[in-house]
Amino acid sequence: MLARLTPTQLMRFAGLFTWGMAGCWLVIMWLEPEAASSLPGGSEHTFFLLILRWVAIHLAFGAVYWWASRGLGQRRPGPADHALLLVLTACAIGVGYYSNSGIGSILLMVVAGLLPWLLPLRIGVAWLILSNLSIIPVFVIAIGQPLMVAIVQSVAYAGFSSLVFVSSLVAMQQAQAREDQRRLNAELRATRALLAESARINERTRISRELHDLLGHHLTALSLNLEVAGHLSEGRVKEHVQQAHTLARLLLTDVREAVSQLRENGAIDLSLALRPLAENVPALDIRMDIETPLTLDDPERAHVLLRCTQEIVTNTVRHAGAQHLWIDVRRSGEQILMSARDDGRGADHLIAGNGLRGMRERLQQYGGQLRIETRAEAGFSLHLTLPATAAAMVREGVLT
Repeated sequence: MLARLTPTQLMRFAGLFTWGMAGCWLVIMWLEPEAASSLPGGSEHTFFLLILRWVAIHLAFGAVYWWASRGLGQRRPGPADHALLLVLTACAIGVGYYSNSGIGSILLMVVAGLLPWLLPLRIGVAWLILSNLSIIPVFVIAIGQPLMVAIVQSVAYAGFSSLVFVSSLVAMQQAQAREDQRRLNAELRATRALLAESARINERTRISRELHDLLGHHLTALSLNLEVAGHLSEGRVKEHVQQAHTLARLLLTDVREAVSQLRENGAIDLSLALRPLAENVPALDIRMDIETPLTLDDPERAHVLLRCTQEIVTNTVRHAGAQHLWIDVRRSGEQILMSARDDGRGADHLIAGNGLRGMRERLQQYGGQLRIETRAEAGFSLHLTLPATAAAMVREGVLT
C-alpha cells in the first residue's frame, strides 16, 4: 500500500499521524481528571473549559494542516497558503499553552515539514526559527520554567524541527527533479517523433527523386526510341514494337503516379509530434484538439510549433497556477493556427519573459505572429499563426 503513495503523500500522512499521536495526551486527561491540576489555571472547576479549548485548537490544527498540505508540489503557493501557515503556527502555540507541555513544539515540527513547499528557502528558515522562539513564553508562563531553561528547550525543539525541515526540503528537490526529468522525457519523445517523421519524409523524397530522375528519364527515352522504331518497321515486327511502346508509356505513367504519391504522403503529422508534450503533466489537465489530418511539409516549421507548444506547457505549469490548459491546432487556408488558454491567475500587466520572447522570435523568423490576451483572475490566452509553407509567406507579403 505504501508503495503506491508518492513521497508528498507519505509526508502528508506522516504529519497527520504525528498530529494524531500528539492528541493522545487528551485521552490521558480524560482518563485522569486529577491531571487538571497541572493545567494553567488548573482547578477542577476550569478543567472542562480548558480541555474544550485544547480540543478545539488541536482539531483546528489538524483540519488546517489537511487543507494546507493538499497537492504539495502540484500547485503554486499563494497568500492563502501563507495565512494557513500562520494559523497552524498559532494553533501549535495555543496547544502548547493549554496542554501545559511541549506538545506545541511537536506540532511545530509538523509545520516545519510544510515550510519548504509553501515558502522560499530563506523565509522558511526564518519562519522555523521565529516560530520555535515564540514558544518560549509558553514554557515560562504556562509551565513555569526558568527563562534559560525555556530558551534551551526551545532551541532543542528547533533542532528537531530543522531535521524535519531539511528532510522535507530534500523531498521537494527530488520531486522537482522528477518533474524536470518527466518534462525532458516528454520533449525527447516529441523531438524523436519529429525527427522520425523528418527522416521518413527525406527518405521518401530521395526515393521519389531517384525514380523521377533515373527510371523516368530512361523510360521516356525508351518510349521515344520505340516510337521511332514503330515508324521504321513493318508487318508483325511493327505490331510488337507498338505493343512495347504502349507498355513503356503505361510504365512511365505508373512511375509518375508513384512519384506523386510519395511526395504527397511525405508530410509530418503534427498530432503525432505534439501529443507527447501533454502526457503525464502533474496537476495540469491538458486537452489538445488537433485537426485530423494536420500535416506540414516543412520540418523546420513543425519544429517551431513543437517548441512553442513546449513553452506554453512549461509556462502554464510554472507560472500560471492553472488546473486546465486547452490547446487547439488547425489549418485555415495556408496558415496554421494554434490557440492556447488556461484557467490560471492571469495578470493585468504582462511582463514578457525569455520564453514568450523566444516564441515570438521563432514565429517571426518564419512569418508567424503571436498575440497574447490576459487579465487578472482570467487566465492567459495565446494565439499563434504560422504560414504553412515559404510560398504562403510570399503570398502574405512576408517575403519578397
